[in-house]
Amino acid sequence: MAVNRRYVSPRRQEQARQTRRTILDAAARLFVDPGYAATPLTAVAAEAGVAVQTVYAVFGSKRRLLSDLVDVTLVGDDEQVAMADRSFVADIRALTGLRPKLTRYARHLAETHARQADVILALAGAATADADAAAIWRKNLDDRRTGMTMFAADLAATGEVLVSQERAADVLWLAQDIRNYDWLVRERGWPVERFERWFVDSVAAVLGTPD
Repeated sequence: MAVNRRYVSPRRQEQARQTRRTILDAAARLFVDPGYAATPLTAVAAEAGVAVQTVYAVFGSKRRLLSDLVDVTLVGDDEQVAMADRSFVADIRALTGLRPKLTRYARHLAETHARQADVILALAGAATADADAAAIWRKNLDDRRTGMTMFAADLAATGEVLVSQERAADVLWLAQDIRNYDWLVRERGWPVERFERWFVDSVAAVLGTPD
């Protein structure tokens, strides 16, 4: 029996992907200024140059748009690749020694913060007054804590970590908070290289000192 297979045009796939990217870019601008609460989806649609029905068709809701925007700015693309499978994670795992691993992570962290600072800080502000934004902010915090727990386990395998894995995860989670980057680099004008050294020196000092 013949089976009818649905043909998916590569050209249409690329057009859909570009439309999604255009809407995300528009949301990134407007959710920062004038802000998430002050930006209806009609405004995002107008900024993106598409019909509001298109925004709903692609994202379904304003909350989903914000959530996807946070995810995309975190990783820098919309590829369906889990964080644990990203190349920087493989780089870190291949290294030996506490400081080399922290140094590679610090470079990744600075690159990520530079890309997502405006969006994440806007999310943090919106979370104080909007339930959807608050839920996404909480998920972001929890996801980062999970990631740092995994990183702490990798660092512990070096034999150079002299604190508990839980404390190591707490220290990493605090040190990688985007508000540190915002204050030191964007407000105080530190060169990125100095921020990276601060991260490595600070975390290594605590993890290498017994509880």
